Amino acid sequence: MHFKTIFKSLKNKDMLKKFLVIIGILFVYRFLAHIPLPLGEISTFRDAVHNLINSSNFGSFINMISGGGLTNFSIILVGISPYITSSIVIQLLTKAIPSLEEISEDGEVGRRKINQWTRILTVPLAIIQSIAYIYILNQNVLASATAVTPELTVSQWSIAIIAMVAGSIILMWLGELMTEQGIGNGMSTLILASIVSSLPQTLAAFWTSLTDTSAGTLSLFGWFNLPVNPVTFWITLGFVIAIITVIYFLTKLNEAQRILTINYAKRVHGNSAYGDIRSILPLKLISAGVIPVIFATAFLSLPALIGQVILTKNADSAIGQQLVAIFTAPNSSNFADLYPLGITWKWFIYPAALFVLIVMFTYFYSSVNFNTKEIADNLQKQGGFIEGVRPGLKTAEYLEKIVRRLNLFGALSLGIVAMLPFITDYIFIIVQGAPAGLSLSGTGLLLIVTISLENLRALDSRALMVTYDDYGKDTNKRKRIKRLKKSKVVKAEAN
Repeated sequence: MHFKTIFKSLKNKDMLKKFLVIIGILFVYRFLAHIPLPLGEISTFRDAVHNLINSSNFGSFINMISGGGLTNFSIILVGISPYITSSIVIQLLTKAIPSLEEISEDGEVGRRKINQWTRILTVPLAIIQSIAYIYILNQNVLASATAVTPELTVSQWSIAIIAMVAGSIILMWLGELMTEQGIGNGMSTLILASIVSSLPQTLAAFWTSLTDTSAGTLSLFGWFNLPVNPVTFWITLGFVIAIITVIYFLTKLNEAQRILTINYAKRVHGNSAYGDIRSILPLKLISAGVIPVIFATAFLSLPALIGQVILTKNADSAIGQQLVAIFTAPNSSNFADLYPLGITWKWFIYPAALFVLIVMFTYFYSSVNFNTKEIADNLQKQGGFIEGVRPGLKTAEYLEKIVRRLNLFGALSLGIVAMLPFITDYIFIIVQGAPAGLSLSGTGLLLIVTISLENLRALDSRALMVTYDDYGKDTNKRKRIKRLKKSKVVKAEAN
């Protein structure tokens, strides 16, 4: 990363404007997360929301990607999950229906049509999810309220649904506005802001626990005592080391790539010669980025939502109880309720399903974004070829073979990283009888690292474009200084 170039690029008015637009959109996003939904008694519904988050991984996931919108019971309670679901459906249909696949391959016009259909499908999905959320929360309020709570009227239902759908559409629009600035993907940036927004509360809780010296202080080699809780200190130190290690591993995974050398044949046109040069074709190890994790978590959360809907209608439903028990990630708050007899075979279904879905979505999304046949055709038209590989179909088969191998290792690596929190939970269950509840934090860490690297890469690329002339001047200046120093050394040695 050229951090000096990034800071220098902010002197450019257009670049500074793009940066300020993104910052402003993030402020608007955080402001929307605190606008309450016009639905009944806010405090009563917030209690129901906390119960939903503690009892279901779906509620925790929605709360994470909505930036606390679920906890605050705000108008962006639905968040961008309808857009994520719509993207999954449209991309699956694109692969399944040949006519849609032809449209998606029709350059920029085709991509605009696909994006427009994704936006259109987002609206009915947002309506369905809004109705489901209000129904679940209302049933929880009716079941847990100590006082008599009146049923919601048709007008209250209508206003709440309109507000939630409008909030989801506004987030979709804000995300696309951020994408248009050319500094990273807007939807991913909103998810990053959602996760980071909860860090101050987490750090404050850690600090409160660390400075609680009611159980004693930490002695350093008997020389003096630090005013910190010894147990919390060592646990925090272990977590910090583990987080740094995982971040380093994830950074290496995201930056890893296979470099292919492309040769261009020499062409003679009149008195001029073209080609006879070399370039590179970088193939990333994880070309799909963070998308498989988002898709897998969102897709796996749907059965828990269905189970919650069934249980709100019939609390004794065996199907609803099974769906919630199987597709809810175990954590410290729900483990005792879901698994009163300890670890059972149901505990392993969610981690295994998450691992399989991450691998599947990695392959699927890579096949959508990286069309080997199109790349091979473009190389052949430009007179480029890979040494030892015949242009055309053979090049496409060769690229397909390499991409499959890269996807295998990349998908398994993403899956293993996603499994680390569950492995930690399993160890805690064996040691102390309850998990540490870090499953969602592990997913959040994975999203933070991957999205941050993608945005930094996009920002670095945009900064290089803005400061290209200055960058070239600085490079030439360094080369001249280097040649001058070298000539002085040669003259000194000659004398």
